[in-house]
Order: sequence, then structure tokens, then C-alpha cells
Amino acid sequence: MPSSPDLSLDRMSKGKIPGKESGIEVRKTICSICNPLSHCGIDSYVRHGVVIKVEGTKENPHNEGTICSKGAASRQYIYHPDRIRTALIKKGDRDSGQFEPISWEEALDIIANRLLGIKVETGPESVAFYAGYPKWMRPFLKRLAHSFGSPNYCSESSTCSAGALMASKLNYGVAGRPEIEKSRCLLVWSTNPFYSNTSPARKLLEVVERGVRIIEVGPLITPLTAHAHIHLRIRPGTSGALALGMAHVIIEEGLFDKDFVRDWTVGFEEYRVYVREFPSHVTEQITGVSAALIKEAARLYATTKPAGMLNGPNATVHHTNGIQNHRALTALIGLTGNFDTEGGNYVNPPSYLYVPNGVVTRQHQFEQSRPWEEMPPRIGQDLYPAWCQLIPEAQAIHLPSQIRTRSPYPVRAILAFGMNHRMWPGSDSMREGLKMLDFLVDVDLFMTDTARLADLVLPACSSFERSELKFYPEQYAIWTSPVIEPLGDSRPDIDIILDLAARLAPDDLLLQKGYEDCMDWILGPAHLKVADLKRYPGGYELKDIRMPPYRKYEKSGFSTPSGKMEFTSLILKQAGLDPLPRYQEPRLSPRSAPDLAREFPLILTTGARLPMYVHSRTFRVPWLRSLHPDPTVDINPVDAEERGISPGDWVALSTSRASIRVRANLTEIVPPGTINIYHGYPGADVNQLIEPDYVDPISGYPGFKSLLCEVRKTT
Repeated sequence: MPSSPDLSLDRMSKGKIPGKESGIEVRKTICSICNPLSHCGIDSYVRHGVVIKVEGTKENPHNEGTICSKGAASRQYIYHPDRIRTALIKKGDRDSGQFEPISWEEALDIIANRLLGIKVETGPESVAFYAGYPKWMRPFLKRLAHSFGSPNYCSESSTCSAGALMASKLNYGVAGRPEIEKSRCLLVWSTNPFYSNTSPARKLLEVVERGVRIIEVGPLITPLTAHAHIHLRIRPGTSGALALGMAHVIIEEGLFDKDFVRDWTVGFEEYRVYVREFPSHVTEQITGVSAALIKEAARLYATTKPAGMLNGPNATVHHTNGIQNHRALTALIGLTGNFDTEGGNYVNPPSYLYVPNGVVTRQHQFEQSRPWEEMPPRIGQDLYPAWCQLIPEAQAIHLPSQIRTRSPYPVRAILAFGMNHRMWPGSDSMREGLKMLDFLVDVDLFMTDTARLADLVLPACSSFERSELKFYPEQYAIWTSPVIEPLGDSRPDIDIILDLAARLAPDDLLLQKGYEDCMDWILGPAHLKVADLKRYPGGYELKDIRMPPYRKYEKSGFSTPSGKMEFTSLILKQAGLDPLPRYQEPRLSPRSAPDLAREFPLILTTGARLPMYVHSRTFRVPWLRSLHPDPTVDINPVDAEERGISPGDWVALSTSRASIRVRANLTEIVPPGTINIYHGYPGADVNQLIEPDYVDPISGYPGFKSLLCEVRKTT
């Protein structure tokens, strides 16, 4: 007998099958939990205004229907009980953790009155504007900061991708990304895309199947290692030495691109003389990589054309020698003639929010509403002049120091979006610095430890509850619409920024026009309008996009002071720094600090990704936390046996600064002598173990990935 209509409807509902009968509708959006080079397309199954199921969008060319564990847990992220659903004002002192609801109008008026008052008393530079996660609102927050008069817009880029960009700019003026699909050899340096950028990771497997040769560099075994032809397993912090050792082989054997070096570089002779200090046997002693493998890798990379270099956004610069490390490894691109070439490291500037796809926009003109010359010096400008010359924001890592010293001027207030004080080295020091502020506002989805310190906490929306523009490298674009109403009284970040702009920067007429008018202005050169984008709720392929040509330097030169690739950097020389990509040991290593190494003999490297976590944002999600519930330290079985440590034992991970309690994970993913730990675990904040001033002197970047530690069994 045929099923009754009620039974059929029940099955449709349980099966979450969309249709008029079940009341389930599929609405398109994106997942913005992780970095903006991913942000997979999402099909949201919505019934009665609630997301009941998520799947990847098959027609989105970036993820093609796939989603990672984080995206699959979107419902638990959206509807987590920790979501802030109303504006809150602090009751009691900074540590009280006590809040009471307040209306949006009251909250916005309080913020405006406090910040405008500080501006009158000690200048607009006394207010810092900070962007953590997500990143979609950054152009608007930066514009608000400058229209307010403050030079102090800063972001988590102070420890993320900007350091590598800075190093590439010192060499070339720009950065280039590998054209993976067109390369015949890939030098993959300190990155694990299978965990950190899952959508492009599929392309890696496809090119491996086509016979592309993979050279992997890094101390850890990753999912890519099994596919690599060569794995150069370096001691943490020695990337620069390895790159110089490879350059020695390439130059001495005449494998470098002589035409490019002759016509388009400066400082090559000084560089050539310097790399003679890194013959393979010396480089082996520094890095731990055999001389034979160094030679094999150098020859393979230099002679297989075209070759691309795929490096992590921050792993090579999270060292006290980080900028020079990254300069040394990216110098190999030009040395071998693979810069801005087809299948090499192609220069395709970002179109919008870090994503390159050929579209020309006015994002940077929009952000910089006031020239730097009309504003006071930025936070960190006195210590990191090269950073401020190349990166258009303040160096946030210097914030706690300037808050304390009030030099060269006081920082009294911070308007923060998604701030996480655990991002800083000596994270407890940053926490104490925040408590010294006159006024702190934090906008977030959740009541984080940083939000608990704030005077006012404002509730933000997830990507499921707002509209935003997303470009993809595949010449695809989507303007999302909210698939559900904002939870409680939460608001999109940009709406909050525009509400504040009406109070803090009324003379900025473009911001006063509203979100969509601002976006139309940004998109003007591309002849795109929000109204047109809205006609394609699932996104659409951009037509007639003219990609930049290869070897653009042949017509316009390099955007460096010399107009050429600089083996010796004029910017560093003018700043009184070494212009060569000179290798120095990490400040705390067995070679540079042998006395300390007797007490703390293991090398600590932190921050490598786990596939279910992005920094600290998904620890609270039950599905994801269940996959790796306890904070763990990776220790090689050899080191564990010496210390009487068994799998799952609780251990004390200690540096000369502090100690945390974690579980031991015995694994050969880490080599003997090296300890690896994921950062940000509640109750086991590894950044507390790092001194606040343990930073690269050129960029201010923390040395998260190379210092000294010890592990002891505990109860």
C-alpha cells in the first residue's frame, strides 16, 4: 500500500529533505570560521528560521561540495550557549566578570563619549582599533580608525601572514604565490595545507598524481610527507641556514638563472660571498639535514622548471630570526628564475580581503582615509621602522609594552573586534596590560576570556546571519544574504562600525552612506555593484577577467627602492639593519644558549594546526572538542623513554618563564629533541611560557616556534 501523506512528510522531515511539504529551504552562504583563502560555500538547510543541516555547496568551485570538520560543526558553533545575544556593560572591576544588559543606543553612546573624550584629552592616537577574527570587517574598521584620527589600527596580522609578506617585500616589493597546477616541482616550506587550508590541499594531491616533484621542508611529519620525494627535516628556527645552504649549491654549480640575476637584481656578489659560508657539511651541522639531501633538493628545485615555492603564512617568521629566515628562502625563487613566471611564484595582487582573482578594487584607497603623514607615529614605529614602512598598520605585539610605559604616548583605550589576549607572547602580560586601560570594548560572538575583561561587550553575528562579499581565486564571487535572523540582539560587525562612525567620524561622508554604497565604491574599478551580485545568491563565475601578465617587472621594474630584486635590502640598510639575509641562531637554542639548554634541553615549537581547531575559536564546539579533548604535547618516544613518560601521562611542560600541565602524546611526528604543542587550549596556554620580548627585532614577531623547554612527568 502507498505511504500515507503524514508518513511521507515525517520521513521527509527526518531526512531533512527540502520542499514545500517539509518546510525546509536550502539557502546559500559561506563558512568563515577559518582563514579567508578558504571560506567554503555552504548549503544551509533552514526550517522555521533555524539551521538544521549544513552541506558544502557543490557548484562553488573552491570547495566543490566538500567541508571540513569545522564547517560540518557549524550548527553547534552558531547555536552554542556561549553566544552573546545582547550588549553588556561591566559591573565591578575588570576582574569581576559581572555584566548586565544594556541597550544598543546606550552602549554606542557610551563608547562614543569615552573615545571622543580621550581624543580631546590625549589625542586620537591614544585609542587603538584592533581586528582579530573574523577578517571581513577589516577595511571598515581601518577606515574608521583613520577617519577618527588614530594611526593605531592593528590586527592579528601582527603575528600572522604580514611577517612573511614583509620579508617578500624586502626582496621583491611584492609577494608571489605558486601556480600549483602549472608547476613541475613544488618546494613546500613549513606549511600543512591538509590541516590549515583544506580546499587547495586537494590540488596538491592532483598534481602529485600528475608527477609533480614535491620537496617538503619542516621539522614535523605532515600528511604531505608521504607524498614528498624529499623531506628536509630541519631543526626548528634554521630555515634561513637551509636556504643559504641550498643557494650555495645552486650558485657554485652554476644552476642559477644568470640572465635574471644579471639584469634584475642588486647585491648578488655580496650574497654570493656570504653563502660560501654555508657549504653542505656546515649547513648539515646547523639544520640537522644531511648534506646529501641538501644537495639533492637544491639541484631538483633549480633544474626542474617551472618550480613553485609554497610556504606557510607564518611558520618561518615565528622565530627571533624570522624575517631574515624568510628573506633567505624566498631569495631562492629569484635566484632560480621562478619569480612571476608561469608555474613559478606568480604575482597576482589580492583583489579583496587577501584573495587574488584578477579583479581590481579600491580596497586600499578605501581603508586609508587619511595619509600617514597627517597622523602621529604608530605603535611600534620607533622599534620596528621597517615594519611600518612595509605593512600599513601598527605592530600590535608592542601594545602591552606601550600601555605600561605610556611612551612615546599613552594608549588608553582599545576598540576591539574578536580580540584574544592569548595571541601575545607572555599572554598573561597582555592580560594585565588590558586591565590597565581606561576603557576597553570587545565585539565577539562568545564571552571569551578577553571579553570578560572589557567594560562593554557587544554581540556580533556569524556568517550565517550577515551579508558579505567573498571572492575566490577561481574567478568566482558571492554576495551572501543572511540565511537566518541574527540571534538575539546581535549585529554584523560592519553595522556596528558604521553606527560608531556616525558618532566618531561624522565627516567621513563615504562611511555615512552605508555598507552597500561603500562596497559599490570599492568595487568601482571592476564595474561591479552589490545590486548585481545579489541576483546570484549562490554566487557566480566572473566573466572577462584579465589576469595580470607574467614577468611584470620587465615593464615596470620591482617596487623596491632599487627597482630590482634586492639580495641586499636598502630598506634594512637605511634602518641600520643587516641588508643581507644573514642567518643567526634563534635567541634560545642549544647552540645560542648552551647553559640554559642544560636545564631545558628540548626545543619547543608551537602553533602547528590541528584540523578541527582554528586558534581558540572552536574549542567550545562539542563535536570538535571530542576529537581532541585534552591539551597534549607531542614528544618523540626516544625523549619520552629517557624521562619515564608513557602515552597519556600528565606532564609539566616548562620553560625558564613558566610551566603548564598537559598530556603526553608519544609520536614520531616530531623528531627527537623537539617538542610540539598546539596553542590556545583552555587551561594550558602555551604562550604563557614565552617571554613578552622574545621577538624578531625587525618585525616584532614572536618566536613561537623555537625556544628551549623541558618535559617532566607529573600527577
